[in-house]
Amino acid sequence: MSDLSLPGADTLVKTAATYAKDLAERTIWTAATAVGGLLVASGPADMLHLSFWKSAGVAGIIAAGTLVKGLAARLIGDPNSASTAKGV
Repeated sequence: MSDLSLPGADTLVKTAATYAKDLAERTIWTAATAVGGLLVASGPADMLHLSFWKSAGVAGIIAAGTLVKGLAARLIGDPNSASTAKGV
């Protein structure tokens, strides 16, 4: 039977902290992009009455915003990560 190699407690804490930082960043950026997409696609006066095509437009704007943020993150954070947070 082979030995089971488990990571140490320090590695687990560091991994959990990195995961939490990445998750928080993605959640905040997604919410900001969604609000921006909604405002651009429908206008602030008509936010609660979107047609199907305006809703599809919001989804497209959110996807484009996420792509731009991920590309910009290469310049801000680690070039091998789509995160703007350092160390993620």
